[in-house]
Amino acid sequence: MTEQASLLADVAARRWFYPFALPDGSTTKLYIDDAVVSIHDTRSRMLASVLIPLLAREPLTALDIASHQGWYSVQLAQLGCQSVRGIEPRAQHIEDAELMARVLGLSDRIHFSQGTIENLSPETTEPADVVLLMGLIYHLENPVAAIRTARALCKRVCVIETQVGPHVSGMLDWGSHEFVRPIQGCFTIIDETDETHGPEASLGGICLAPSTQTLLWVMEKAGFSDVALVAVPEDGYEQHRHGKRVMAVGYVNNN
Repeated sequence: MTEQASLLADVAARRWFYPFALPDGSTTKLYIDDAVVSIHDTRSRMLASVLIPLLAREPLTALDIASHQGWYSVQLAQLGCQSVRGIEPRAQHIEDAELMARVLGLSDRIHFSQGTIENLSPETTEPADVVLLMGLIYHLENPVAAIRTARALCKRVCVIETQVGPHVSGMLDWGSHEFVRPIQGCFTIIDETDETHGPEASLGGICLAPSTQTLLWVMEKAGFSDVALVAVPEDGYEQHRHGKRVMAVGYVNNN
């Protein structure tokens, strides 16, 4: 058996969260429901709409935080990023991602390491032109700190995709009814404490999902400029079409 055939056999023996297209024309076997698969296609097309114009002008480096099985890391390389680093807390996901990079002939441009966004900083992790936080911040206890870390590691553009919760606005008594402050945003708390063993669940169990307005406001306060939502394809995944999930992009002004 050739090395490539051996790698493909290893891929076939596993179940995947993503429908990777393989060199032999087949697609990875999934462990998710078919009804959910379109979320991957929708997010991929939205991400490409942001990055293709940038990559047409110059090569970029990328950092994929919470890289899972490497779905977006692979796409970053295929879109034209000259180097991609994936950071992922779960060892099994890293093993899967490294296997996929070898199968697709991308091992020289994609590298994975184990870690969490809480432990990243410019002192320990080299900043990159592109930073991705795909499906991450709504699984965190401190999404604001995560967005600040993303800004510290980002040289050009950051893309954040997340589940969002309802928004609350208005005025709030701030110590006294005579001193009120405007509500800028809110987070919805979700309990995953009994699900942390799951391959897509949070590590800590306490999850804070921002409202859409909150996400954009926090990104601006963290130092991103030209913050905006990424347009959803008309045939996109139902949660994106109905505003229950969003993708936001923020740029770094280096002037």
